[in-house]
Amino acid sequence: MASTIPIQTDTFRLGFVGAGKMAESIAKGVVKSGVLPASRIRTAHRDFDRREAFSSFGIKVFEHNHEVVEDSDVVIISVKPQIVKEVVLQLKPLLTEDKLLVSIAAGVKLSDLQEWAGNNRFIRVMPNTPSAVGQAASVMSLGGTASEEDGVLIASLFGAIGRIWRADEKLFDAVTGLSGSGPAYIFLAIDALADGGVAAGLPRDLALGLASQTVLGAAAMAINTGKHPGQLKDDVASPGGTTIAGIHELEKGGFRGVLINAVVAAANRSREFAKR
Repeated sequence: MASTIPIQTDTFRLGFVGAGKMAESIAKGVVKSGVLPASRIRTAHRDFDRREAFSSFGIKVFEHNHEVVEDSDVVIISVKPQIVKEVVLQLKPLLTEDKLLVSIAAGVKLSDLQEWAGNNRFIRVMPNTPSAVGQAASVMSLGGTASEEDGVLIASLFGAIGRIWRADEKLFDAVTGLSGSGPAYIFLAIDALADGGVAAGLPRDLALGLASQTVLGAAAMAINTGKHPGQLKDDVASPGGTTIAGIHELEKGGFRGVLINAVVAAANRSREFAKR
């Protein structure tokens, strides 16, 4: 089968069909981490500013998407979800089985992508917005004829902008509810923590800096210590102390239940979109 032709990891060229912010974040991360030199990455755009954003760090920028596909071995479809079908159908004659196709379009299923492309060598990846600062939480699912080697290759690319997990595609709506929408929940929490600091007498700048760094530090501890977050919480909450007084207020307000409901509500909305 043509689909088993391996991608040559030391020479393959990576193309982005769609030159938006997410594509730029991935490209920059891949170059910065040394996974791929800029000379082996290409994209296309007609807008001067978008062209400049990519060419400024050495990426080849074409006029048309078909040139990107023709000159690439791995093609990342990074256009907006509502135009994915139109773009893939236009490029279909070029999307041959020797190319590994990747989609980062939210809510667009592998079965549809494979049908439109006439090619089952597809991997669907869901990154999130912290990819812009190299701290993405991404999840990938392999399509029909994508090989384990293909999966390893894509994991290395997306590992350059954060952390990546592999999961069954049926879990992607829940992934959307948690990591896709989750950054917004944390931004709200940072804003509220800073407001609390101001209410307690801190200057706004100091309160916001402390709130942001506190969230960053707590997340780093959760990732790096290997301890359950409940244990980390217990480590901070000394008997009759300040922390347990604050936790008591959070529990009275239904803090955990509200966050659980937020994830479930976003996941449910994602399922609704998928049905349309």
